[in-house]
Amino acid sequence: MKKLLPILIFAIAAVLVASCNPRPVATGKTAAEILGSPDYQAISYGGYRDTTRDIQPTIPQLKEDMKILSAMGIKVVRTYNVHFDEAANLLEAIRQMKTEDPGFEMYVMLGAWIDCKNAWTALPDRIRNEESPRNETEIARVVELTQQYPDIVKIIAVGNEAMVHWAWDYYVEPAIILKWVNHLQNLKKQGELPGTIWITSSDNYAAWGGGGSEYHLEDLNELIKAVDYISMHTYPMHETHYSPDFWRIPEEQEDLSDMEKIDSAMIRARDYAIAQYESVVAYIEGLGVAKPVHIGETGWATQSNEHYGDSGSRATDEYKSARFYHLMREWTNTSGISCFFFEAFDEPWKSAANPPGSENHFGLINIQAQAKYALWDMVDAGIFEGLTRDGKPITKTFNGDTAALMQTVKVPPALSEINAVPVP
Repeated sequence: MKKLLPILIFAIAAVLVASCNPRPVATGKTAAEILGSPDYQAISYGGYRDTTRDIQPTIPQLKEDMKILSAMGIKVVRTYNVHFDEAANLLEAIRQMKTEDPGFEMYVMLGAWIDCKNAWTALPDRIRNEESPRNETEIARVVELTQQYPDIVKIIAVGNEAMVHWAWDYYVEPAIILKWVNHLQNLKKQGELPGTIWITSSDNYAAWGGGGSEYHLEDLNELIKAVDYISMHTYPMHETHYSPDFWRIPEEQEDLSDMEKIDSAMIRARDYAIAQYESVVAYIEGLGVAKPVHIGETGWATQSNEHYGDSGSRATDEYKSARFYHLMREWTNTSGISCFFFEAFDEPWKSAANPPGSENHFGLINIQAQAKYALWDMVDAGIFEGLTRDGKPITKTFNGDTAALMQTVKVPPALSEINAVPVP
């Protein structure tokens, strides 16, 4: 008996430890069931109402937003980091809503922000093949929140546009993303994370191999093999300035009406996004890898005083944004592709020093709780009836005056204008 006593004590202790630290058990739908299903519409989400993230959205505010998105048919939201309270508060808000209404359904793609060493500084020794010490803390917090909310968190994204070369302020090499993806995959194998959770990184189409050969690195290839699916970004709106050939009105269409020119340009924008999507699919298939590819971000701003506004490519207004939104939803819904449209609400902190800047105006609903043109039909259908945002009912922009809205819509530049009126 004396020999058995230590063994019994150890066994009892192990049971007690296990009961105090249970392994996360995922309930509800899995990522495999959600992604690609038109019944689980997805959107990128930030709940910030102010020009600074020092003011965090409260749980009641987050619950307001989730009710609005749920009314729109959204069932999956994407977040970007966990180093502010917003992500944890959002998960708690959803948990409370599920408790209050067991039929309420909302899942989260939880983002871990990844930076290089000395990111967001002017230091000359900003090193892209070395990472910020903060990354380890970010990953640890993502794991903690996933363990706490396994019924809500279904996807973890390691980094956001961290590998694309124009992310000058924080770019990291694919090896750093690969390191953390492998870490999370190992936690799944060990039972520290639910086995059904999907791990990815969310990045520009070029960074996933759909661009130039400068991205075609062995570490990227290994990353493609390591993730559960590819989360790629495509932004034809930005390309109206940087690669505008698809955007300008071709000579054979110059005799069309203005609206025909605009609608044709928006179809070309959708096709441009499809081509970028297909370039990623082709690259990973060329590696002999079979992985789902979904759209982690795409969107179209409704205002800009920069490259995309009236003095530039004439891309940003509510009509074009609505056309792009509906065209992308139609394509992805019929193609079995999830599309985390960017984004649910305007967030004025993103370019606080330049209020008219495009980054502040990607939302489908503005900061005044007005649904933009893309959602006017939902307002008409009464889906927002009884819902408010910060005490304001959801109404229409332009007071619902289509003629007033259309006065803000400009025709894209024609090819014949290139010499006479160069696009900045």
